[in-house]
Amino acid sequence: MQEEVTQKTIALSVKTARVTADVLKNMLRKYLSGQKQKGKNPYKVGKQSYKELKSQGSGLSNIEITDGNIKSFERVAKKYRLDFALKKDSSTKPPTYYVFFKGQDTEMMNLAFKKYLGVQMNKKDKPSLMKKLMHFKDAVSKGKNRERAREQQKDRGQSL
Repeated sequence: MQEEVTQKTIALSVKTARVTADVLKNMLRKYLSGQKQKGKNPYKVGKQSYKELKSQGSGLSNIEITDGNIKSFERVAKKYRLDFALKKDSSTKPPTYYVFFKGQDTEMMNLAFKKYLGVQMNKKDKPSLMKKLMHFKDAVSKGKNRERAREQQKDRGQSL
């Protein structure tokens, strides 16, 4: 195995009058930049502009969402690696937003929306943290008041 790795070679050719260190350095730099470009995906993934999404050549579908839900939806879409674009429709009051996504991603989109709706419903069902804190704060303060009252009553009884 190690022999195979050490015996791999690369053939590069260049026309030059004299082979210098600078020429070799430039050749290797061009080769490595070409290798980087080869591995890159030409399409963007995740949130992108409408134009970029449309240029990928697949049919688009859309869903309407409200302003408050945009950021939380982006988190879920990123988790499911969805390609989507947001477009704002200012003609309505309040403005509405459309989420455009590839037609082939409809199943993933449905799955992401189910997850998103589940998260939103859980947020509504949870009681407020501030309400919980106020409840416990009141309970603790009532307990301290009872102890004070007991101590005062004991003190009164002994003084007589």
